[in-house]
Amino acid sequence: MYIPRAIEETVRSVSKTFPVLLLTGPRQVGKTTLLQKMAGDDREYVTLDDPDARYLAKKDPALFLQRYVPPVTIDEIQYAPELLPYIKIIVDKSRKKGDFWLTGSQLFHVMKGVTESLAGRVGIIDLLALSNSEIHRTKSEAFITDTEYLLERVKAAPRMDLQAIYRRIFIGGMPALYAKDAPDRNRFFASYVQSYLERDIRDLAQVADEMAFYNFLTVVAARTARPVIYEEIAREVGISAPTVKQWLSILLSSRIIALVQPYHNNVLKRTVKMPLLHFLDTGLAAYLLKWNSPETLEAGAMSGQFFESWVFSELYKSYINAGLQPPIYYYRDKDKREIDMLLLRDGVLCPIEIKKAASVGTEAIKHFGVLQPVTDPEKFGELEQHRITIGQGAVICAANDLLPLDRKNWLVPAWVI
Repeated sequence: MYIPRAIEETVRSVSKTFPVLLLTGPRQVGKTTLLQKMAGDDREYVTLDDPDARYLAKKDPALFLQRYVPPVTIDEIQYAPELLPYIKIIVDKSRKKGDFWLTGSQLFHVMKGVTESLAGRVGIIDLLALSNSEIHRTKSEAFITDTEYLLERVKAAPRMDLQAIYRRIFIGGMPALYAKDAPDRNRFFASYVQSYLERDIRDLAQVADEMAFYNFLTVVAARTARPVIYEEIAREVGISAPTVKQWLSILLSSRIIALVQPYHNNVLKRTVKMPLLHFLDTGLAAYLLKWNSPETLEAGAMSGQFFESWVFSELYKSYINAGLQPPIYYYRDKDKREIDMLLLRDGVLCPIEIKKAASVGTEAIKHFGVLQPVTDPEKFGELEQHRITIGQGAVICAANDLLPLDRKNWLVPAWVI
């Protein structure tokens, strides 16, 4: 059963703009399925997972491209980067849009090869796990806090109680787990982690100690929705802080995690510089940390962290699926005042707090006021050009309905996003 993906329109647009389209993302999120569904019978397909095809691609790229002529989909391009210069020669001659559809890993050295060989010729798109909108088959849009948008969303989105939300958090968004013949969740993730460690980490990222990396992965999962402190992670895993930074960059480039940068403005003098870490698939994080059911996860010590990371990932995916860079930041200062998320669009900064509770009062927005200086930078000796407007705020929570909290802030049920 194919679940239509929100990113399909972005794929069509990019394919009409560039001769080469590269669809990247984590394992098992449906990259191949998406492109095959969209291509139908109109293009050749070959996967470099096939040892014979891979051997030919690496040994004789020119001959490979005589056999698999465009329009063609080449799956797992990271296994034969030798093809890239030859693809460049072909597209420079033909100048046809959408001739090559590629899928592959987002690991840094692979992406560097693609961008260097195909600069100006390739459109790169990220595909992540299923969003809540895709699972429910409702319209997917880049999330904003505007009243009109929220009122339309609340009409269309299926309602979910707290138990349903934690079932979604516990399972995650991997398409295989929503198929009619879905595999056992634990067996699926066990295989997923093993494949990730063996094929991406050992073969592509060249990390020698798989067990140390697995331990690192579980330690990072326990820090979802928390600021990154390299030295703490290093002590717990038994590696150096520079190795932590290197391994985090692997998780980041393979879209296992996202790092949210702190919002910085010259007027706000006491902000911290640490990025905030979120696991992008909460099901994978729950598996790594040995949570055995949605009920124990919801009642457990990490319940709030998982709720926050799930909300973040839904907002993050809403922008990625629209072909946009997520304009998401967070705020934390040296006085420990925090705002979970900030959306910055067109000079408007919208604060968002995330609370698992169903009943939320104005205490949840008590730190929104710390942003006020950015609306009048000249008072603080800064240029008028640094002025930012504070837009409508939101508290995303387990409420049953969309309600105004005050004139500038709304309570937004998590199922609305």
